[in-house]
Amino acid sequence: MPGEILLSTAYFPPAEYFSLIKNSESVLIEQEENYIKQTYRNRCRILASDGVMVLTVPVIKGNLIKTPVKDVTIDYSKRWQQVHIRAMISSYGRSPYFQFYYEYFEKILLSDSKFLLDLNDTLLHKCLEIININKCITHTSSFSQVKGMENDFRHKISPKETSGYSSKSYIQVFNNNEFIAGLSILDLIFNMGPEASACL
Repeated sequence: MPGEILLSTAYFPPAEYFSLIKNSESVLIEQEENYIKQTYRNRCRILASDGVMVLTVPVIKGNLIKTPVKDVTIDYSKRWQQVHIRAMISSYGRSPYFQFYYEYFEKILLSDSKFLLDLNDTLLHKCLEIININKCITHTSSFSQVKGMENDFRHKISPKETSGYSSKSYIQVFNNNEFIAGLSILDLIFNMGPEASACL
């Protein structure tokens, strides 16, 4: 897809998110929209031994109902970092490329980023570096309403919506001979390593 695309911020987003980045010329990450619950903005889906597992970063929205996503802070009163790290080890410890990339992600998760946007940005750039995708990524400076623009994907990649994206299948640790699509980029990175980009 030529030109610039508009994406929401996302926590270890699915492969579809990275496919859009790969096929665009530049990327604009929305930071002015009001935070939306139960989206990939603070959650991801990984494949565990008993099926798909959802990992969620708890956030503090303050007293205001509507909070710009750039101002949403992470709630460290909950032990989410340990939960996510243990889940990552349990789910992908036996994957071919776990040992090559796990420590990068562990370090970022334990860095105690104050803002969700900062955590997501750091993880996004590390994932793009690993899968060797180099694009110009900037943030919005003002909010634009969703008007069906072709390159606006802020609400099109959602855990609540069935995606039309067709992922190339690859060998997964716990797939029981049935490829599971729609998972976090972590699944692709840990299973495919340097070949991850070819699957997008």
